Amino acid sequence: MTRTLVLVAAAASLGGIAGAQAADLPVAPEPVDYVRVCDAYGAGYFYIPGTETCLRVQGGMRVEFRFRDFADDNSAWGSREGDATTTRARAYVRFDSRTQTEYGLLRTFVDLWFTGDSNGDPDNTTVTLENGFIQFGGFTFGRVAHGYFDFYTGDAWGSILDQGFSDHETNVFAYTYGFGNGFSASVSVEDGTFSRGIIGNRTFTTTGDPNDVYGGHKMPDLVANLRVDQGWGSAQIMGALHQVYGDSTVRDSEMGWAIGAGVTFNAPMISAGDTVSFQASYSKGAVAYVSSNLPYDGVVKNGKVDATTAWGVGGGFKHHWTPTITSGFSASYAALEGFSTTYDLDQIGVQGNLAWEPITGFLMGVELEYLKTDYDRQTVGTNLLDDEDLVGMFRVQRTF
Repeated sequence: MTRTLVLVAAAASLGGIAGAQAADLPVAPEPVDYVRVCDAYGAGYFYIPGTETCLRVQGGMRVEFRFRDFADDNSAWGSREGDATTTRARAYVRFDSRTQTEYGLLRTFVDLWFTGDSNGDPDNTTVTLENGFIQFGGFTFGRVAHGYFDFYTGDAWGSILDQGFSDHETNVFAYTYGFGNGFSASVSVEDGTFSRGIIGNRTFTTTGDPNDVYGGHKMPDLVANLRVDQGWGSAQIMGALHQVYGDSTVRDSEMGWAIGAGVTFNAPMISAGDTVSFQASYSKGAVAYVSSNLPYDGVVKNGKVDATTAWGVGGGFKHHWTPTITSGFSASYAALEGFSTTYDLDQIGVQGNLAWEPITGFLMGVELEYLKTDYDRQTVGTNLLDDEDLVGMFRVQRTF
């Protein structure tokens, strides 16, 4: 009996020791991926867990109340059918990913705009790919909001009327080489359909518009620039080639071209953050590179395509009245000549705004925009008539 009790006690003791040892064994923790801050490219970037790719997510919301066509008695305010006031709501979503590789920076940028304009249909929202490109080393492939000819595009918002400079989205295949000390050079192959205007002839449609006899897109635009960015500001000289290609009714084409130069000076002596800009450009057959408001790349004369000529000058400034109150102002002049034809015109554009930004990323402001077009020869019964637009808006915007 005594021997049995001793054996039972020994077994219990061994069992307790074994249990304690089992309880003390380490247990492997569950794997956890922590989000790390990436400070290599500025604020807001973080490493995608498990990768060496840095990502920044941005967004925003803009709401505008618009007053249209104060100066035109035949539309908007002067017409029973015209919309004198309209509204716009627009949301922004942006993704910027960057990875350092042995070949240089690999970057992908996506900028989506979701826009709802007043049109009687609350479900009619348009989606725009404002930017969507891949950068690898010095190469850029994809959609850009500004082509490589564009430099100064205005200091006002220009949300309703364009500001009278080269400013157009396009798809590009481009390369930029940096020389150091802020100097760089770029060459770009760009989709010419984003920069083409109209080839007009002397026959008009029943709607009053001149027939457009542009043919298909055969040759992309070739664009190049030389640029400098330094502490005093920035400057650029640029050139472009653009094919003016007639359709089967004309069977003729010309090679259009454009040149330009612009400069922006930082003006901290006036106020911190102030800038002053100037730009000039000249074109034959590629008028969108002078101003996005000019319509005609060419006209048909004697059955042949004649490229129009255009030139433009302009500038503007950005001023900080206080750390939270700013103004932007832009002015431009452009002229188009179709070799003494119906299409000759002059354009003057002026825009100005006043904005209050009490909190970083949140602003409220107002803007007035004016555009006047004078044709040398008005053509009654067509849309080739002098036009004068004065519009305004109230904007509320939040970005993050």
